Amino acid sequence: MKLRTCELSAVGAALLLSLTTTVGQAETFRWAGKTDPQTMDPHATNSAPVLGFLNNVYEGLVRRNKEMKIEPALAESWEQLGADGWRFKLREGVTFHDGSALTAEDVLFSYERASSEESDVRSWFAPVKSVEVVDDQTIDFLTNAPNPLFPDSIANFMIMDRDWTTENDAARPSKEAENHATRNANGTGAFVVSSRDPGVKTTLKPFDGWWDDMEGNITEAVFTPIDQAATGMAALLSGEIDFISPIPLQDVPRMKERDGFTVHEGVEARVLMFGFAHQADNLKFSSDVTGENPFKDVRVRQAAYQAVNVDALIQKVMRGNAQPAAQLVSDAMKGYSASNAERLAFDPEASKKLLAEAGYPDGFSFGLQCPNDRYINDEAICKAAASMFAKVGLNAELTSMPVRNYWPELREDKFDMYLLGWSPGTFDAEHPIRFLVTTPNTEKKLGSWNFGDYSNARIDELLPMIQTELDDTKRQAMIDEVTATMQEEVAYIPMYVQPLIWASKDNIELTQRTDNFFILRWVTVK
Repeated sequence: MKLRTCELSAVGAALLLSLTTTVGQAETFRWAGKTDPQTMDPHATNSAPVLGFLNNVYEGLVRRNKEMKIEPALAESWEQLGADGWRFKLREGVTFHDGSALTAEDVLFSYERASSEESDVRSWFAPVKSVEVVDDQTIDFLTNAPNPLFPDSIANFMIMDRDWTTENDAARPSKEAENHATRNANGTGAFVVSSRDPGVKTTLKPFDGWWDDMEGNITEAVFTPIDQAATGMAALLSGEIDFISPIPLQDVPRMKERDGFTVHEGVEARVLMFGFAHQADNLKFSSDVTGENPFKDVRVRQAAYQAVNVDALIQKVMRGNAQPAAQLVSDAMKGYSASNAERLAFDPEASKKLLAEAGYPDGFSFGLQCPNDRYINDEAICKAAASMFAKVGLNAELTSMPVRNYWPELREDKFDMYLLGWSPGTFDAEHPIRFLVTTPNTEKKLGSWNFGDYSNARIDELLPMIQTELDDTKRQAMIDEVTATMQEEVAYIPMYVQPLIWASKDNIELTQRTDNFFILRWVTVK
């Protein structure tokens, strides 16, 4: 039976007293974003709005610092067990928000939960053969082969309290239906969820028993989702909120000139792309093609690729605030393929020729699914791209929707083409290969976000080799081969790397990370 404590320890109380006397009392911090985290369950949805928000509430064995480097979190140290896997030594004295002590049994339970069929993050554990508890503070993750990337790959693997989760009938995550863990949370992180009204407001308060030092001075944090850009900007300018992410690109120049506010600019580690229904037998949303799927033909996919004027999208829709992408990762990521850095040329005439060669000289209609509250200017990007497709005979029937409805639609294969943004959690090119490109395999926990079922046997063969190769030159050669294959087969249409555009009152000090996670423990209200 795990111990529960009702009061702060003397050490914890002393740390709290030191903190409040050092940074002083702060007003409630209010912030807003386009997308409400659709769940409080850290294993139910592998998306940045959920994982970014819950990094304030739950913690993993490791975490990323301000520079995105891996550092100790619930594990104070770890070591490689030769070729067999990794041993993690847990930090002593850590408690969950309800006072329950963290043990290795909680980590084992969280692994079993996060790697289950019901979990959306199970692909993180594809290399894991088994997990073994050594003692209360030690746990081994045994892998199928040497895996030097493993600690980096689990930075967002959040640990849940076994007793709290099972006692509340949430032993397995739920992607669609609700359970206790979708609206409630019991982590070890710096902040406690004190109230939750999905789609309306979520309130967090500092966890007095947190094991680490709080750098900021927030005494209460209130998050409000605001999907209308104009409404969000009005709320910031009127003082109703202190921070918003993102802000409309057209508002950046005037915000930079406005007294009392700060614009925070950066480049996110996220590539925006279009995906295809590779394996579907027929188009689901076509008015003129029945009984066949033109996107099975690489010539049709290439025609779609070369119909998109990415430079125009960046200049006109993104207002110059993005950089073109030829791959599923940016050039800042490990494993980026310098030998495959060039995009296919924008060439509408080549597109028309390819469509004619594929047997569609007059083109065809198809369904294009897009979110309207997930990425910067996502719906506008899809509208502009649809116009470009139409000029070569690809008539897109655009359907846009909130992201809370979007992911279920994609998982139910309700698309012919779709928009997706991907930020590699490991900051390595292996990550999108594993999630977006490998043939979906539930048993092996692979391809969980490969909605279009793209499949290539050689890439499937190379992935485990990329995951285990210690020689950087040999590993890069394999990634180069995978990248070249994806480009030749037009697995996706990569378009651009998304920018980070945040705004706050100028009395707010914060850290902007390239994964677009907003970490409250680094926020100071002056």
